[in-house]
Order: sequence, then C-alpha cells, then structure tokens
Amino acid sequence: MHEISCAWKGELAFTAEVNGHQILLDADEAFGGKDEGARPKPLILASLAGCSGMDVVSILKKMREPVSWFNMRVRGELAEEHPKMYTAIKIIYEFKATDGLKDENVRKAVDLSQERYCGVSALLKKAIPVDYEIAYL
Repeated sequence: MHEISCAWKGELAFTAEVNGHQILLDADEAFGGKDEGARPKPLILASLAGCSGMDVVSILKKMREPVSWFNMRVRGELAEEHPKMYTAIKIIYEFKATDGLKDENVRKAVDLSQERYCGVSALLKKAIPVDYEIAYL
C-alpha cells in the first residue's frame, strides 16, 4: 500500500509529501491560485513518464544497450467540458540515433514497459487510450 499526505497551504496551494519529498501544487492565477506549484493533472503525465522511463532504462541496461540520452514527451488531451479529464494520452520516447542502440531492443524495452511493467500506464489504460511511439533524434 502507498499513502501520501497532502496539506492545504492556503488559497489553492497544497504541499504533498511523497516518499519523504515535498511537491508543491497550486492553481494558475487565472483560476485563483498563485502559480507557485505544479498542477495536479500534469503530474499524472509526469508519473506515467517516470514509471515507464524507469522500466525502459532498467530493461535497456540489462540488455547492455549504450543509452547516453533518453527523453519522453507525454501529451494529454483534455475534455472540453467538466470534469476536464484526459481523454487520451500519447508518450513519445526519444533516443539519440547516434548512440548505436539496436532498434529491436529499444522497441522491446518500450513494449515491455507498456504491456507488462508500468503500473501507472496499466491503470490509465483502464479509463482512456494510452498510445506511444519511439523517435530517434
């Protein structure tokens, strides 16, 4: 079981304590916040990227692939009406083409993360489509 603590700091700001680390959450000034912290919904995207990224790096390391640079961009499509939830998510896994990575191993690592290991992705896929692609820069 996981548990976090989330304390109200006034106005629309909260501080979440997660694994002993503080995360400040706040709303945009246009909605009554002071823009002093992250918004809750984009943190869902960050959680997805972190979960899957850790899987991918771990799997590629076991495959002895020479990863020197890796980035993910995650896009969440928002509903126009309330509740403004994500209606679809897309992850773009970015690697350097000059690293000498074997494409089949990169694809296997990403597929394993998305189809077997990433619990955040598995949870989100129960509600909305989560698509992904691999890009070499």
